[in-house]
Amino acid sequence: MVFKKMVVLMMGCLGLEKQPTQPAPPPPPPPPAAKNGKSLGIDVEDCGTARIRLSDGRFLAYTERGVPKNKSNYRVIAVHGFGSSKEMNFMVSQDLLDELNIYLLLFDRAGYGESDPNPKRSLKSEASDIEELADKLQLGSKFYVLGVSLGCYPVWSCLKRIPDRLAGIALVVPYINYKWPSLPKNLIKDDYRKGLSRWTLFVACYTPRLLYWWLTQKLFPSSTVLDRNPAFFSRKDLEVLKNTPGYQLLSQNKIRNRSVFDSLRRDFIVAFGKWDFDPMDLTNPYPQKESTVHIWQGYEDKVVPFQLQRYVSSKLPWIRYHEVPDGGHLLVYDSAVCEAILRSLVLGEDPPLYRPEIAN
Repeated sequence: MVFKKMVVLMMGCLGLEKQPTQPAPPPPPPPPAAKNGKSLGIDVEDCGTARIRLSDGRFLAYTERGVPKNKSNYRVIAVHGFGSSKEMNFMVSQDLLDELNIYLLLFDRAGYGESDPNPKRSLKSEASDIEELADKLQLGSKFYVLGVSLGCYPVWSCLKRIPDRLAGIALVVPYINYKWPSLPKNLIKDDYRKGLSRWTLFVACYTPRLLYWWLTQKLFPSSTVLDRNPAFFSRKDLEVLKNTPGYQLLSQNKIRNRSVFDSLRRDFIVAFGKWDFDPMDLTNPYPQKESTVHIWQGYEDKVVPFQLQRYVSSKLPWIRYHEVPDGGHLLVYDSAVCEAILRSLVLGEDPPLYRPEIAN
């Protein structure tokens, strides 16, 4: 029973589930620079997948939305979470991207989708991949980064390591690593997520064969126990899932690919393992101007408790904290919230609707 809960936690309770799929606007064709960018380490396969070659020889696959890069006012890199990919749905309309002149770049993190795995994945490598991707695609000296759920740990690493390259940051439902030393004991001592994440990390690190067997065996249900489970999804999340035909978690067929399993396991270990810095120790990298760093949280999120997110924002008052009153963990499936996230990120808007009522 304990082990089942650990797997449940790994696959979904902490926001690690594969996101539901909805029809997304088709990506525009690669720009001319990408088609003829061999000197920049850019490659477009016959199937149309665009990739860049990193300095260590690995390839990262990417897709583009919004206005052409050379006509954009803002260049935003979106970072997907656990078990997702560059095809993740960030529910923002083409009309809004056109209105704000936003070029939106989505990419497969190492080991996901069509990107090569990185056996040496680390906090540092995740930030390095983002910076190198921006340089290869010539996004300029500064760009915006938007992370979702587990995809926020690469964004925290960017804030630590390359703050001078960032025009702005949005951390959307960012997960909490219970190993951060500054988290107050009174907030986490009774949080069941802490114990489960610790045990899941132990299994991922020291008994990977057992974990692999559990996720690929057919005798007992494993990942499917999360499907539409109200213990892990808020009311609004369940509405999203109900209206999304074909929702499923990471399939056993995909997990059986040992390379996929190993990449997912490494991602989890880096995210929930011991970090080389504590985000709460970060200082404001932009003291001379209004903060361009944002956290977006759902008040009804059952994956990441809003109390912890409020604590993080209180310790880092230079981060602008936004809270969606009826929002769960699947905020990126609310088009109104996604519009507010982008407007806040690039225009600095602060919608009163998403200001937290601290008295709650």
